[in-house]
Amino acid sequence: MCCLFQGIIVFSQTTNSVSGTDKMEWFGDAKLGIFIHWGLYAVNGIDESWSFYNRYISHEDYMKQTKGFTAKNYDPKAWADLIKESGAKYAVITSKHHDGFALWNSKYGNLNAVKNSAARKDVLTPYVGAIRDDGLKVGIYYSLPDWSYLDYTNFTRDSIRYNIADEPRRWQQFLQYYEGQLKELSDAYNPDLYWFDGDWEHSSEEWEAPKVRQMLLDRNPNTIINSRLKGYGDYATPEQGMPIVKPTDDYWELCMTMNNSWGYQKNDNDYKSLDQIIGIFTDVIGNGGNLLLDIGPKADGSIPIEQIEILKGLGRWTSKHKEAIYETVAGIPKEHFYGTSTLSKDKKILYLFVKGNPEGEVVVRGLKNNINRIWVVGEGTKLSHKVVGKVYWSAYPGIKYIQLPEHVLDKNMTVLALLLDGEVNLYREDGTVIESN
Repeated sequence: MCCLFQGIIVFSQTTNSVSGTDKMEWFGDAKLGIFIHWGLYAVNGIDESWSFYNRYISHEDYMKQTKGFTAKNYDPKAWADLIKESGAKYAVITSKHHDGFALWNSKYGNLNAVKNSAARKDVLTPYVGAIRDDGLKVGIYYSLPDWSYLDYTNFTRDSIRYNIADEPRRWQQFLQYYEGQLKELSDAYNPDLYWFDGDWEHSSEEWEAPKVRQMLLDRNPNTIINSRLKGYGDYATPEQGMPIVKPTDDYWELCMTMNNSWGYQKNDNDYKSLDQIIGIFTDVIGNGGNLLLDIGPKADGSIPIEQIEILKGLGRWTSKHKEAIYETVAGIPKEHFYGTSTLSKDKKILYLFVKGNPEGEVVVRGLKNNINRIWVVGEGTKLSHKVVGKVYWSAYPGIKYIQLPEHVLDKNMTVLALLLDGEVNLYREDGTVIESN
């Protein structure tokens, strides 16, 4: 898995080196990305890299999976088409996880899909081409640690090869290796986004994080970097657990599995329902973030049917409600609407995400604006509303009740659009009673 330590939820990592907002615009507008964990671990269906790091199995047995990584049913165009159908605007693939197995034909080291797997081919290059052909942004995941590389410090949880202070030349050898691989990725694929992982094992100085960031930006000034380059990133990356409090970062992304595993595990059938995923997704965008939803292809390159069905179902819903999703900003606080909401960029259209059947009424509190029009997104029906509790002598705007008939409800989640008479204006006082006489 990609989190800091197996079994621990990572909520946020502060960034301190964001460079401008223009290049971040597409990311803020995208809302949905797909994470792809694909590697040796799919062969036996075990934890990626962590299974040998934590000594559940030996490193030797872990590496035997190279014989089963065939990619014989791998269809990168089908992958890209499915990702696009889901409504995602970008995808991030594990070019190399902590185990050091690279999906491209790297000249650095000998552990990759071409030289050391049954596939005997570069599986990253055709994927990147297919993603770009479908008009999606390319994200490359790259693990900073490489637990299989003999000149890297760490090997397993209780085994360290050396300390940098004792063998600085050996560490320099590793730096040349990992920075060389990043140059390869940059030159070959020119990623729109780098998704680093594993930075907890060393300091920023030891990773040469400022140098690496500048190296990548020199090659592509518009590339963006997640926060796991020891703070030298452009956006925060909470993991698995939806933040309870809205993150303070201008840009952030929740990465989350569909079941309980990042890579393919045959015995993990504990999939979230489509309604649950849509609910999490709307919570994320309502708080101004993106969702990076994970899939784990099998060793032969096929995607599990459960994951395909979730992506297709998500695609039906995102396609229908796209005006309330993409190119929006965070919505209103939940004390005003007991649910999730987004706003158009000019903040003149309020989108309400309604779970289930509200039994005829949707309630909005403390909205000072007049509502010029209400409609059901993706369906078009115009709705009526009434205001209750508004008195002429008080600034309190009353409660707005929107009539929502059952026949317009979406089977997963209904979305309403409220066209306001100006930029959203909320009553935020404590509601102290003032006598009218």
